[in-house]
Order: sequence, then C-alpha cells, then structure tokens
Amino acid sequence: MFKPRKKREKIKLSKDAWKKSMRIFSYLKPYKITFGIGLIFLILSSLASMVFPALAGQLVDAGTGETSSNSLLNLDNINHVAAALFAIFALNALFSFFRIYTFSDVTERMLAKLRQDTYAHLIKLPMTFFAQRRVGELNSRISADIALLQEAFTTVIAELIRQVIIIVVGMILLFYYSWKLTLIMMATLPVMILVAVIFGKFIKKLSKKTQDRISDSNVIVEETMTGIANVKAYVNEFFEMTRYTQSTNDVRKVAMKGAVWRGAFASFIIFALFGSIVLVIWQGVLLKEAGEIQVGELFSFILYSVFVGASFGGTADLFARVQKAVGATENLFNILDEKTEELNITAKAKELSGFTGAVEFKEVNFNYSSRAEQVLKNINFTASPGETVALVGQSGAGKSTIASLLLQFYKPVSGEILFDNKPAKNYDLRDLRHQMGVVPQEVILFGGTIRENIAYGNPEASQGQIVEAARQANAMEFVERFEDGLDTIVGERGVQLSGGQRQRIAIARAILKNPKILILDEATSSLDSESEEYIQEALEKLMKGRTSVVIAHRLSTIKNADKILVLKNGEIVESGTHEELLDLEEGSYKKLTALQLS
Repeated sequence: MFKPRKKREKIKLSKDAWKKSMRIFSYLKPYKITFGIGLIFLILSSLASMVFPALAGQLVDAGTGETSSNSLLNLDNINHVAAALFAIFALNALFSFFRIYTFSDVTERMLAKLRQDTYAHLIKLPMTFFAQRRVGELNSRISADIALLQEAFTTVIAELIRQVIIIVVGMILLFYYSWKLTLIMMATLPVMILVAVIFGKFIKKLSKKTQDRISDSNVIVEETMTGIANVKAYVNEFFEMTRYTQSTNDVRKVAMKGAVWRGAFASFIIFALFGSIVLVIWQGVLLKEAGEIQVGELFSFILYSVFVGASFGGTADLFARVQKAVGATENLFNILDEKTEELNITAKAKELSGFTGAVEFKEVNFNYSSRAEQVLKNINFTASPGETVALVGQSGAGKSTIASLLLQFYKPVSGEILFDNKPAKNYDLRDLRHQMGVVPQEVILFGGTIRENIAYGNPEASQGQIVEAARQANAMEFVERFEDGLDTIVGERGVQLSGGQRQRIAIARAILKNPKILILDEATSSLDSESEEYIQEALEKLMKGRTSVVIAHRLSTIKNADKILVLKNGEIVESGTHEELLDLEEGSYKKLTALQLS
C-alpha cells in the first residue's frame, strides 16, 4: 500500500523566488534585439488602439455638427474621420501581427535552450538526486513548467505591458479631456489597490500549490505507464484509477480555490471600475449641460475610461498567470542549482593509457543519505587485473551497493576506492566510467532497434563491430529469426523481447564497449535453463581478460571465481575460493550452497 502524502509546507513566492525568476531573462539576452523590435511593435499597436476613442469622439462631433478646440484630433469632416479610423485599424492589425510573430520567435528560441539546459543538467546530476526524486515530477518540470513559461513570454508578459501602456496613456488622455471627471474616477483607485494586494497574496500561493499537485498527478501517470505489466498482473487497474482520480481531484480543488479568489477579485474590479464609469457618465452629463465639455469629448472620455477600466480588470488575471510562471521558474532553477557530477561532457571520454582494471576497497563505509542505518561496514578487498571476484549474500547484504560505489554513483562516507592503486577522485569521472561495463539483472532497453541498443555501448562503432558483438553475445541466434534482423524494433523498454534476449543484447552492448572492468549484477538469476546456457557462454567470453565483479544469486555460476566474498549485514564475513569456503565448518557460504541444493 502507498503511504499517505505528508502534509505540505505552506508555499510562498518570496522575494528570493522573484529574484530567482529574473534569471530566466539570461535566456532572453541573446535575442534582445528581436525582443526589442517586438516591444516596439507592441508599443505601436497599443498606441494605435488609444487613438480610436479620440477619433470616435470626433466622429460623434462630426455627426452632430459640434466642434471643440479641446479635441485631441481635428479633422475636416465625417469622411476624413472614418478614413482615419480605418487606417488606424489597418496599422494596428499590422503591428499586432509582427508583435505576435517576434515574441513567439524569441520565446521558442529561448525555451528550446532552457529545455536543453534543463535536460543536460538533469542527466548530469548524481544518483543521490534521482534516489530522492520521482521521474514523473522531473518530467513535469520539463513539460508543464516550461509550458507555463511559453504562455508567459508569448502572450502574458506582452499583454501585461500592453495593459500598462493603455492605463498610463489612458490616464494622461483622461486628464487632457477633463481633470474633474478623472479625479472622480480615480477616487476609487486606493481601495482597489489595497484589495489587489490582499487578493494577490492568496492567488500566488494557490497558483504554486496547483502546479505542485499537477506534478504529483504526472508522477502517478509516469509510474503506472512504466510499470504497466505489474499493474495488470496484480489486477490493480481500479486501484491506480482511484489513485489518479484522487490526485486530479486534489488538483481541481486547489485550482478551484484559486479560481474563487481570482473570480472574486475580478468581480470586485469590474463592480468598482464600471461603477465609477457610471458615476463619470452622470457627472459628465452635468458638465455637458454646464457647457464645460462637448458630446464627442464626453464620448471619448467614456471610451478611454472603459479602456483603462478593462485594463485594470484584466491585470488581475494576468498578474496571477505571471505568478504561476514565477513559481514554474523557481522550480526549474531549483533543479538547475543542484550540484552536478564532475563530468567533462565537452570532450569525448578517452581510454586511460596503461589502465589495467585493478580495484581495491580500503575501509569503505557507506550509508544512504535517506537512511540512517549503515549499509556497508569496513569493506576491504582487492581485485587484480583480469581477476573475477564474486559477491554473495542475502538480499540487503550490500552487494548492489558495492557495484554502485564501484561505478561512482555514490561516494563512500569514509574509506576510499582505488583503481590501479590511484584514488577514484584522481580520475576524470567520465574517463573512469568509460573503463567499466555493466550487465544488470533487469535490462532496460531503449525503444529503438536492436542495432541501436547494442550500439549504445559505443555509438561510433561500425556495423561490422555491432554484428560481431551480437555474435559473441549469442544474440544473432534469435536476431536472424526476426524479419528485420538487427533493425527489429524492441518496443518500450524492450517489451517485445524475452528476458534472455534482452540480456544478450546487454552483453553485446558491453562487448562493444570493451571495458577493463566488468560488473555483472545477477545477470542470469531470472532466466530459464536454455537462455542461461546461451548467456553463461557469452558471459565467459566477455569476462576473459577483464576484471569482473559478479553479484551472484545462483552460486553454481561462480564456482570458478578467483575470489568469493560473502556479505552479511553490510560486512564481509568470509572470503576465499569456492573450495576454500566449502571447507569452512558452519560457514555462511556452505549454508547458502546447501540451501540451493536442497
């Protein structure tokens, strides 16, 4: 059963969050000229919109035969005013097109780079990071959060700037037409600003909570699709549906709380602003009767009031969407701020001259950061070049942890690991891992062809080398039976192949890599006897001349190992050859062997 989710801490978009989100503009910098051009078109389209109320007032005055020296634009007759309006609309349409195009171009370029950087950073993070994160959550960071940024830079920011321009220019023109009416309208602003601050605090909290809930639901989808065979085997479709339903209902509940606050805010803004417009119309009619303002000027003033009011009303939703983008940016940069492994990815991993593959563990102690108990205690052993060392013991004894430390997935808490008598830290991490090959118990294949999966061991290998590696791994025996041969699609995670077939592809991959150190993690434990025979033969070819660390489940497969280490509760309790360990009375290895033979 799944544990209930721990109560979340209250989420705030602090000053640091806003400061961190500003780093996103570093991705905008290379395209600042294009973005600047887009801003110019944005300003021009906004200003063109602001000419409309003035010309509309002129149109009213031209229709009634009134004229006013206070008019912003004075045209001769109604035809000229109508022509000017059509010209303004045409220019506005043109400016809007180029504004949308330039902003979209800049946004897609910067987000492509952000996606690339986020993925490149993720893939360089250490295993300790992935041990504490769920794949669905990380996938959400790259998809959902960047989608929010795409919306923000394509439309939201541009629309927010446009609304600000309309408000500023509109207020200036309102004062130009009638300062008395403008002051009446502005009397409501302090109240609206105060309410906006109060509503804004709740809206931004709920926006980030919504994003986190969406991430949780994505995790469930990712895990279910990844383990779909287990879901169906245990007939847990309904359980997973219920789990996802609960998660998405959580999303809906939090989102609806945000909708309530945004709706209430928008409703207040609409009531206050349009209530002030009614007040303005009432007072404007009185001023018209007093001869202080013309009909066309009053009409223009009212239109400008509507423009400014609508802009104020629209900023509530726009600001909420900006806050969502800020939350998404904070999530992304939290990942980008994680410390990566010291990988020199700009250069190709190189062969280490004279590297023989000797391994030594010296007083190695280790525990996982997420667990208090010690996993390995004072581990000492050596593996000479070309020697086979087998690790045996019950589940949880620490066998796989030794393999992970060997691959430098984790660092020892104390002690050190040496390669060719040099501490691991003296090597470039990529170069060191380049000398190692792994054949795991559960082989994960990529969803391409058999050829591509074998070539993963050495992407620069020739077709002849790939075929030869497959032949040495006894993989050609089944590959040649497929209609498409090496170009056969293996399916998601290799589901279209049997366990033994996947294992032989993993061996071919390791052969192609040609490592000095080979790690076999229970490579034959779950296979039928026929597949095990093929694979055992392939493994024997692979292990020749290489330092091999074998994690063994079936003790019959390690009889010829040069050294067998028996682990119990994270300690090496016995060490020796197969015959030496069998001679130990009451020995752990002897008991394990007897259990498997019984």
